[in-house]
This record gives sequence, structure tokens and C-alpha cells, in this order.
Amino acid sequence: MSDTSGSQTNITDGQQVQLLERVSVAVLTTLPCCVFLFINVTMLFTLRSKPVFCETSRYVLLYNLLFADTVEMALGHLLYLIAVCRLFLTYPVCGFLNFLTNLNLTISPLTLLVMSLERYVAVCYPLRHTTIITIRNTGVAIVVIWAFSSLNILTRVLLLLEFPFKDLESLQMKDFCSDRTMSLGPRSNDYDRAFICVLFISAGVAISFSYFGVIIAARSASTDKASARKARNTLLLHLVQLCLILFSTIFNPLLMALSGILTRLVFLRLYIFLYVCVSLFPRCLCSLIYGIRDQTIRPVLMHHLCCAFLKPAVSNSK
Repeated sequence: MSDTSGSQTNITDGQQVQLLERVSVAVLTTLPCCVFLFINVTMLFTLRSKPVFCETSRYVLLYNLLFADTVEMALGHLLYLIAVCRLFLTYPVCGFLNFLTNLNLTISPLTLLVMSLERYVAVCYPLRHTTIITIRNTGVAIVVIWAFSSLNILTRVLLLLEFPFKDLESLQMKDFCSDRTMSLGPRSNDYDRAFICVLFISAGVAISFSYFGVIIAARSASTDKASARKARNTLLLHLVQLCLILFSTIFNPLLMALSGILTRLVFLRLYIFLYVCVSLFPRCLCSLIYGIRDQTIRPVLMHHLCCAFLKPAVSNSK
């Protein structure tokens, strides 16, 4: 009897420790996610608060990028919390959430590509910038970006139709919902790898081309040195952001490889660190780049952030 009660106590203690670990992980990752979401939502509101932001092409492109990053951050963290809570979804629900995540994941590098080309035209062809980069052309570029991303999702859906779902005992998943678990066949895996390679290589080449083009143009006597230096730094930050987004796509396979090498405690700490740095931070980097460096956005953004923090304090004092 004493052995039985002791084993039950050990099992209960082990379950309590696991529950405490899950709660701690959820809290440690949800807090920065909420902060980043608040900053992004405030930035989105800022970009719709004045006509100058709605009538300038690079701010319209910034809004599109920021919207995709915000949705991607929210959906990614939702899937993360579902995995932490050890909830198993059905294949249709998991597929729907993953398709939305992949839709926004594709939009971000494509928008960075267009934004980099816009900076290149602004520095290298300043006299033709207003005729090339118009609101109409910007709207067409955004529609093409969303159409291309939607076509990628449609292709993924068609590849999933090859999987014999009718042979499954149930549509209930036996693994955590992730992009890896929804790759249900070799053709789907090959397509994902090929698409990611083409997407990020194209975006990387375009951003690098724009960056070196701005460097060459900065040596010209007719080019505004300050504008060229600012554009060069922005393009460099875009390249860093693209690399972080690319690294976030291999986040789960990397962790799966490390799980068999590291201890549970070390793996848990590394998981939290990489998740915040690789999955969450790149989605907020755009707000930090433009919110701090852009002289037009910064005062408006700071005003909205201060109002958001001061209003609750004023209401509480009353």
C-alpha cells in the first residue's frame, strides 16, 4: 500500500511539474508576443491616421507588410499555445490555420522585395520616381503579391488532395498542428522546399541588387548623400529581416534535430529563446525600423503610444 501511494504521489508531482513548465513557457512567450502585437497594431493605426500615409507608396507598402506580419505573429503564437497546451486538432482545422499562416509568410518577403525596389528607384531615378511609383502602381503590386500568395495556397490544397484521407480512422490528428505535419506526401515536401528556395532567393537577389545600386548611386555627385545613406541602411535592415524570416521557416526542423541531443531543461530554454528571437522579433522589426527611423511616422506613433499608456492612468486617477 505504501509503495502504491508513493508511486501515485510521484506521478502527481511529475504532472504538476509538467503543468508548471507549460504554464511558465506560455507566460514567458505570450508576454513579448502581446507587447509586439500592441506595437504593430498601434503602428497599423498610425499608418491610417493621416492622409500622407495613405497617399505615399512606401507607407502603403509598409502597411501591407505590417498587416501580414501581425496576422502571421498572431496565428503563429496561437498554434504555439495549442502545442504547449497539448491540444490535438483535426486535419481540416489545422490545415486552415496553416494555410493562413503560409499566406502571410509569403506576403512578407514579396513586400520587402517591392519596398526595396521602391527605395532603389527613389535614389537612383529621383526625377522619375513620382511617375513610376504611383499609388495605382503600388495597388497593382499589392494585388499581384496577394494573388501570388493565394496561388501558392491553392497549390498546397491541390497537393493535399492526393493524400488518402478516407483511409484514416479519424480526422483527429495524433501529432501537434504544424506546417511539417500538414506535409502529407513527398510531392508536398518537394514543392515546399522548391517554393521557399525560389521565393527567398528572388527576394534576396532583388534586395541585394537594390542595396549595391544605391551604393553606386551614392558616389554620384548629383545624388543626395543623406537620402542615399538612409536608403542604404534601410535596405540593409530589409536584408537582415529577410534572413530572419527565412530562418523562421526552418525553426521547427532545427528544434526537432536538437531535441534528441539536449536535455529537457536546456531544450526548453533554447526553445523559448529561439521562438522569441526567430519567430516573434522579425514580425515586429518593421515597426521598429520605420517607427524609430522615419521622421514622419515617429512623432505620430509616439503620440499614439503615449495616449494608449496615459489614458488608463488618467481614468484610474479619476
